[in-house]
Amino acid sequence: MKKLQLKAPAKVNYRLDVLGKRADGYHDLRMVMQRVDLCDDLEIALTETPGIRVVCGSDGVPDGPGNIAWRAADALLKLSGRQIGIDISITKRIPVAAGLGGGSSDAASVLMGVNELLELGLSDQRLMEIGVKLGADVPFFIFKKPALAEGIGDQLTALDQVPLLWIVLVNPGIHVSTAWVYQNLQLTNKKPLAIIPRSYGSLDDVCSLLSNDLEPVTIARFPLLSELKELLLTAGARGSLMSGSGSTVFGLFADEGTARQAAAKIAKERGWFAVAVRTV
Repeated sequence: MKKLQLKAPAKVNYRLDVLGKRADGYHDLRMVMQRVDLCDDLEIALTETPGIRVVCGSDGVPDGPGNIAWRAADALLKLSGRQIGIDISITKRIPVAAGLGGGSSDAASVLMGVNELLELGLSDQRLMEIGVKLGADVPFFIFKKPALAEGIGDQLTALDQVPLLWIVLVNPGIHVSTAWVYQNLQLTNKKPLAIIPRSYGSLDDVCSLLSNDLEPVTIARFPLLSELKELLLTAGARGSLMSGSGSTVFGLFADEGTARQAAAKIAKERGWFAVAVRTV
C-alpha cells in the first residue's frame, strides 16, 4: 500500500491582536504568521486493515482519536467513503502546548497527505475549509505562505514580501493551555488598530510589528517568560516576543552565527529547549 513521508513545520506569530469575542465563543483575531524550519516528521500509510491508527509516543500527545491528526484523517476517510486503513506515525520535534502550532501543522500535513494518497483531488481551499473545523491554525499551514490571518484564523491574505530571518526559539518546558489563556484575557476598549503592512523590507520592519495581546495573560501566570525575552535581547536579538498563547518565546537575529551562538548558550546554561531556525 502507498505511503508518504512529510514534514510539518512550526510557526511563530509576529503579531497577534485579539479584536473581540464572538457569539460562538471564539475570538476574532488579526495575526501575522510565519512558518519556520523546525518540523515534526510524519509518515502516513494506507493499509488494508480498516480504521485509523496514530502513534506518537510523546508526552502530552494522545495516540488515538484525541489526536488532531487522527481527526484530520477521519474527516477525509469519511469523505472518501472507502473501507481502508490509515496508519500515521508522528515524531515530535516541535514542543507541545508551546504556541508553535505543532498539532495544527500535523493535522494540516495529514489532510494534504491523505488527500494525495487517496487521490481525492481536493483543492487547498477545500482542505482549509475542513481544517478550520479541526483547529484555527490549520488553514495557515495548508496556505503555505507568510500570511495575515483574520477572523478566527481562517481568512488568510498572503504577504507580498517578508525577509528570510534567523530566529531563536526558547521553551522552558511549561505547557500552556490556549483555552485557559483566552478565558483569562480581559478585553478592553483599545485605541484604533494600527495598519498592518503587506510587505516588509528588513529585519527592523518585522521587529516594529512585534505585538501579542495574549502575552500579558501568560506572563502574569508564568513570569519566567519575561526573563526569557530579556535573555534573548541580551544575547543579541533585535526583537523578542512570546509566540501564540505561549510558552515559547522567540528572538529575531540579524545573522545565523549570532542566532546559533545564542541558542547554544541558552540551552547549555539553562537546560531549556533552545534552537536556531530559519523562516520558510
